[in-house]
Amino acid sequence: MVDTKTPDDKKLSVPSKTLSLKPRVETGTVRQSFSHGRSKQVVVEKRGKRRIDGTPEPQAPTVVAKPAPAAPTPAPSRPAPPRNSGSGVVLRTLTEDERSARASALADAKVREVEERRQAEEEAQRRAVREAAERAEREAAESRRKAEEERHRHEDEAKRKAETEAKKRFGEGEQPAAGARPAAATSAPATSAPRPAPTVTRPGATTAARPATTTTSRPGGPVGRAPAVAAGPDEDDGPRQIRRGPGGAARPVVAPKPTHKPGPQKERGRLTVVTALNADEVRERSIASFRRRTQRLKGHVSNEPKEKLIREVIIPEAITIQELANRMAERAVDVIRMLMKQGAMHKITDVIDADTAQLIAEELGHTVKRVAASDVEEGLFDQVDDSTDTETRSPVVTVMGHVDHGKTSLLDALRHANVVSGEAGGITQHIGAYQVLSPESGKKITFIDTPGHAAFTAMRARGAKVTDIVVLVVAADDGVMPQTVEAINHAKAARVPIIVAINKIDKPDAKPERVRTELLQHEVQVESFGGEVVDVEVSAKNKTNLDKLLEMIALQADILDLKTNSERPAEGTVIEAKLDRGRGPVATVLVQRGTLRVGDIIVAGAEMGRVRALISDQGETVQEAGPSVPVEVLGFNGPPEAGDRLAVVENEARARQVTSYRAHQKRENAAASISGMRGSLEQMMSQLKTAGRKEFPLIIKADVQGSLEAILGSLEKLGTDEVAARILHAGVGGISESDVTLAEGFNAAIIGFSVRANKEAAAAAKRNGIEIRYYNIIYDLVDDVKKAMSGLLAPTLRETMLGNASILEIFNISKVGKVAGCRVTDGTVERGANVRLIRDNVVVHEGKLSTLKRFKDEVKEVQAGQECGMAFENYHDMRAGDVIECYRVETIQRSL
Repeated sequence: MVDTKTPDDKKLSVPSKTLSLKPRVETGTVRQSFSHGRSKQVVVEKRGKRRIDGTPEPQAPTVVAKPAPAAPTPAPSRPAPPRNSGSGVVLRTLTEDERSARASALADAKVREVEERRQAEEEAQRRAVREAAERAEREAAESRRKAEEERHRHEDEAKRKAETEAKKRFGEGEQPAAGARPAAATSAPATSAPRPAPTVTRPGATTAARPATTTTSRPGGPVGRAPAVAAGPDEDDGPRQIRRGPGGAARPVVAPKPTHKPGPQKERGRLTVVTALNADEVRERSIASFRRRTQRLKGHVSNEPKEKLIREVIIPEAITIQELANRMAERAVDVIRMLMKQGAMHKITDVIDADTAQLIAEELGHTVKRVAASDVEEGLFDQVDDSTDTETRSPVVTVMGHVDHGKTSLLDALRHANVVSGEAGGITQHIGAYQVLSPESGKKITFIDTPGHAAFTAMRARGAKVTDIVVLVVAADDGVMPQTVEAINHAKAARVPIIVAINKIDKPDAKPERVRTELLQHEVQVESFGGEVVDVEVSAKNKTNLDKLLEMIALQADILDLKTNSERPAEGTVIEAKLDRGRGPVATVLVQRGTLRVGDIIVAGAEMGRVRALISDQGETVQEAGPSVPVEVLGFNGPPEAGDRLAVVENEARARQVTSYRAHQKRENAAASISGMRGSLEQMMSQLKTAGRKEFPLIIKADVQGSLEAILGSLEKLGTDEVAARILHAGVGGISESDVTLAEGFNAAIIGFSVRANKEAAAAAKRNGIEIRYYNIIYDLVDDVKKAMSGLLAPTLRETMLGNASILEIFNISKVGKVAGCRVTDGTVERGANVRLIRDNVVVHEGKLSTLKRFKDEVKEVQAGQECGMAFENYHDMRAGDVIECYRVETIQRSL
């Protein structure tokens, strides 16, 4: 098949069909006839050494003992030798090219056969190695299986003994089936062994190894059994196959149906170490299954009601049904069912009140413990101190009295200080706490100075609550005044002793006896009048009898026998609070019990913090403050309210609980006061009255909490049914940009009491046109707000009668309309004044005069007894005999 360029040579062409070897036969064509006139031309071959009918030579009988090799690659069939045809047709002989092509194809086939035979031998060697490894693995697995069977046998024996004991305990007869189950499971392989044993070829097994383990069964004869290993678990490892012939395809053999009662079957699958170890394990019945079967056989007679658990259920003020059921260990549906019996439909997430929850819990047999949100404050104050380690503490003395009676001057004389010079207007507007050393006894006395102005009632009330002794200062030249009476009432409410200090006895018009007499009207009887109240005549200016006053205070303190335990956690009261720009929130605290130290966690009102520093009244930094010692406390998160009680708590978690509860209560109270919750019918009517009143919006910033409280109280008293001050925001500290922004939104005024606006806030207020007023004296602040609120009041309209006129005749004038000819009967009539037209004593029209003429001239007014012409604005229905009443309306501005 070499391609040459000689044109005469013929090229060897390969036909399109597949090249194959054909037998050396003579061929011919024969036409076959079929039904319905169909025919087909077929090729007929004449083969030699074969019978004329074309039947193939009989094949050798199938050898059962030596089957064909497993899965060899079949070789291509060789061409049969040519045979002579009986029909006498001469077949065409092969050409030289065809013979060479067939020879080359036959040579290739032989080479492929040799290669395939070599590959088959290598595969047989690999299979032999793999079979040896598997045989070793099976032998090891068999040894392990035997050891496992021995162990299971001992375990089965122990289980049978346990089951027998359990049956005896439950009073049940021994079941033969349950006892025989392990034995049946153990004998299952031996029972299922007799079955036909055809020629079996397992995958992975070699031909050489098979004759030793395979036998043929003769019909009707005894069954030839394999060795013990062949009847073991390895018999069922893979699907059994049988060969139909030496080269026939393998097909799986259907296992015969067992004739015995089926027992626990082993799982068939791939042979692994795990399956070999667990091959003969029989799953035993568990104890729980045995108990369930026992209960089922007894008819559930053992389902007796369990003993009910009685719990102590903690019920807050409001609780959901789900939470209540969980705390009682009951089902929520049972709780809902009980509520439905009471006529209430609820879901599992609904909230019920504490009373309903208590009824349900008690009905279910549980005990109830009621708790409230305020329980977080339990144990915070007034804990009983059983310690006997007590020591004498300094007395707390509050100085009270009317304004300008010399309270602060008296304290300055005792302290050798000058506090009066620092107060605006010469009056005290802040509460202060100081300590004075008594020259006689050498003991310290704590003084609390309170303002005497009427606006500072709350300050005086706070001073009376925390005090041991009240010193009532009365000016000898002024006598008992309203704030003096108020101070007496505060002292009586606090049930503390009173010492009367009659001040200003150095003045020429001083009358101490008049003061004592006036005090009798308020049930204060001094010792000179046979009473029990101590009185001392003093002069703060000349420092007269100051030592006697201190001696009386010390004597009264000895009578009271003031003692406390200084080692317990501190408790106190916030006297004053402010927001310092450099130090932050600062609170003036009077320690009443225990000792306050730096680093303590404190709670006061809705604020908490850790003590960063303690500053005494002299401005010195101290590390601790004992009982009856006033100090400034730094470290609060925010300025507390004046009058709040202070306590030291053990950790921050407790402090957060207390402050969060108090802040929540504070918000609720503020929301209730703002929204005006619906109450009684009287409250609803008062709300309807005040619904249309005008409001004066204000933003107030003060230096301390006490002054802010006094300002708010004074402004609240200014309100009436028509106008009131609306406090948008009130706080302690300087005026900030946020205050200006708030004032801009509500068009409000900003008032600063003893504080100033910072640079940014002042610039923002000037840019937006917001007015900021600064005050240092509370009188001026209240008066200015009062004037501003008076401007919001509607003015009062007052009528002034001018005169009357009667209509004599009606004239029609062109371009003017009707004009009434009148005579003024009394007073005067003015042009542009208000008039009423009265007909038969009934007011017909009210309006104004548009024209007032006398003899064709417009005049300003007409006197009584004169005649004139009058015309009304937009009204012409005038008749003779009507009376015109003329009056003037005056507007009068009201004030609060």
